[in-house]
Amino acid sequence: MSEQMTFTDLVPGSLKAWFLELRPPFLLLSFVLVSIGTTMAWHGGSFNALYFIVAQAGMLLAHIGVNVLNDYFDYKSTLDLRTKRTPFSGGSGILPARLLEPRGVYILGVASLLLAAFVGAYFIAVHGWVFLPIMVIGGLSAYFYSPHLSRWWVGEFLAGLNFGLLAVLGSYFAQTGHYSWEAVAAGLAPSFLSANLLVLNQFPDLEPDMQVGRRNLVMALGKSRAAWLYASLLVCTYLSIVLGVVFGLMPWPVLVALLTVPLAMKAIRGALQHYDDIPQLVPALGANVLTILGTDALLAVGYVLATVFGL
Repeated sequence: MSEQMTFTDLVPGSLKAWFLELRPPFLLLSFVLVSIGTTMAWHGGSFNALYFIVAQAGMLLAHIGVNVLNDYFDYKSTLDLRTKRTPFSGGSGILPARLLEPRGVYILGVASLLLAAFVGAYFIAVHGWVFLPIMVIGGLSAYFYSPHLSRWWVGEFLAGLNFGLLAVLGSYFAQTGHYSWEAVAAGLAPSFLSANLLVLNQFPDLEPDMQVGRRNLVMALGKSRAAWLYASLLVCTYLSIVLGVVFGLMPWPVLVALLTVPLAMKAIRGALQHYDDIPQLVPALGANVLTILGTDALLAVGYVLATVFGL
């Protein structure tokens, strides 16, 4: 069921409206990303429960800030008034439905990013200033993505960087106080997956995005070739996991993440066959979300298995 189908039951300004504005189903991604970095650190002998909780809170706040500010800026640019929403793309729909005041949504987004910055400052105080670059890159790209960066052909790269490599590196750093090549290797698959989330979700919004001045790879390539890019990034996802194991950068139990290959194949078939038919593409959008969450979660499970069995 799409979010829009529930709006007839919502009271403007209600707690439920605020809750839906956060786009809660998508926040699960933050939890699994922090879990990858944390379980990797545990596998290396470092685990602090307080750091894990604080890192989860920081990542969740940052993700809320991204979701809410994107909604605000996309409403102000009229993008969300032009899109045909699906359960997986097109924003929350809360502002176009006039269920919340835009100013309040903006304040919530900024406040979330500021609270996330306080979490980052905590880890700087605990571990040192080398965490600052992750904070700066994440914070600036979160705030400026919709109004500016989405017009510069870098959206897919930033989505992969922030909700992939930097999230894994940051949560690993929160536990250990340093970075490692293993953390870089483990962050590659989530980076490909998060970039791909944006790639496929741009298909339904292509024309409205063009109308408001956005620039992305789907526009540059066209839908047909962009569908092949999507398939290629999924191949790179699984290849990065296999090569990480082959080169000894990741323990072999992380290969459990390959269990999502059938889901990925379903998403690829849907993208290649229905890239120009949005209603038919929706199941592929859903399979893509499940592929992303499942693969990321299974990477964390792989590190847990490797730790428990001493591998």
